[in-house]
Amino acid sequence: MSNPRGVPYSPKRDAGLARDDPYRHAAKPPEPTTCPECHATFTEGRWTWDKAPEDANEQLCPACQRIQDRFPAGFLTIKGAFFEEHRDEIVRLIESHEKKEKAARPLQRIMAMDAKRDGLEVTTTDSHLARGIAEALHGAYKGELKLRYSRDENLLRATWRR
Repeated sequence: MSNPRGVPYSPKRDAGLARDDPYRHAAKPPEPTTCPECHATFTEGRWTWDKAPEDANEQLCPACQRIQDRFPAGFLTIKGAFFEEHRDEIVRLIESHEKKEKAARPLQRIMAMDAKRDGLEVTTTDSHLARGIAEALHGAYKGELKLRYSRDENLLRATWRR
């Protein structure tokens, strides 16, 4: 089943995944808290890029913790001859999408972009970012997009091919 934009419909979408995510703590960190790695600041109930006061607590943000643990929340696999022919253009689209999302949402980051035998694998700290990049590819270049959510984990596996 597809929506009018041609993107596969997923009843689960991204809703409800965070409740089972071990990287989303049940107790919020004390305010203000700053991440010693990326310098994001937890204030007013969310992580931002605002500068932390000097007396702020320190704690790794969920994105830096995922990066340290090498435990992605999203996998996007890109395959096909079209990718090989347009690699640089597609990588710029991916990086541009991440830059825009990361500016507004510090926990949405690309962990790695690894060349694979038949394409590229992008891992992200947030399933929403992986889905957003996959939808941006699909919107820009059409092709075939598959989204698969893990029932037991906060994990999205997306595959785009053309």
